[in-house]
Amino acid sequence: MTKSGDSQSSFKLPKLTYRVWKVWRRNFDVFTKTIRVNFLPPVLEPILYLVALGLGLGTFVTSIEGLSYIQFIAPALVAIAIMYGSFFECTYSSFVRMYFQKTFDAIIATPVSVEEVIAGELVWGATRATINAVIVLAVVAAFGLVSSPLFILTPLLAFFGGLMFGAIGMCFTALAQNIDFFNYPSFLLITPMFLLSGTFFPLSSLPSPVQTAALAVLPLTHVANLTRGLVLGKIDTFLNLSTEATLLLSIVWISVVTVVFFILSINLMKKKLIK
Repeated sequence: MTKSGDSQSSFKLPKLTYRVWKVWRRNFDVFTKTIRVNFLPPVLEPILYLVALGLGLGTFVTSIEGLSYIQFIAPALVAIAIMYGSFFECTYSSFVRMYFQKTFDAIIATPVSVEEVIAGELVWGATRATINAVIVLAVVAAFGLVSSPLFILTPLLAFFGGLMFGAIGMCFTALAQNIDFFNYPSFLLITPMFLLSGTFFPLSSLPSPVQTAALAVLPLTHVANLTRGLVLGKIDTFLNLSTEATLLLSIVWISVVTVVFFILSINLMKKKLIK
């Protein structure tokens, strides 16, 4: 990258304009050209999980907090789709566009700034998360596992949850020197979240210190909890908190982390790209 710029704080507010949407539109246009490839995984994956775990393993699980096992894991699959959709879009895909395809170089040669390119990537990552979540939600509904009218708010949660995961992923992209680097966050962050965020078993079954760590460190814990509430009308309570307190905790946690990592990721990427 050849545009010059002064060194800046990692938490300096980025200067963004309508050009962010130009970057988003570019990625959207590419996505529509490969819609068949992008559509199949979020459709087939939840079907496999619901059949293998929900209907298969679920026959050995009588009830989890008043829910059948397939009911318990179904909303978590939506939350997992949110995480995967945005995180991998803003790590592997963004790195490919930046390093191999030189797309960022081409865009920054126009009036679009580095900050706007990264913001556009983050918004696109949130959009991918929303698209994936809606597809998985449709599969879950086809299995008859949606029991709350609040499910209509799931795309809104998916967008903001996707923005959070995308911003976290973009921070790793700013640190990556090669594409193999992403093995570290994939195995050390994404896999623990996949397993230990109240997705396949309730956090209440774990010791309090582990629950506290999951709430403090693993973003998927809060997204899965809110998704379960929207799809089933049931919010899991944590650490003996009331339902209202748990709900507020998850919303505030997601809001704060999203803002912090959104700003941080843009500034880290700006430092990486401007030489």
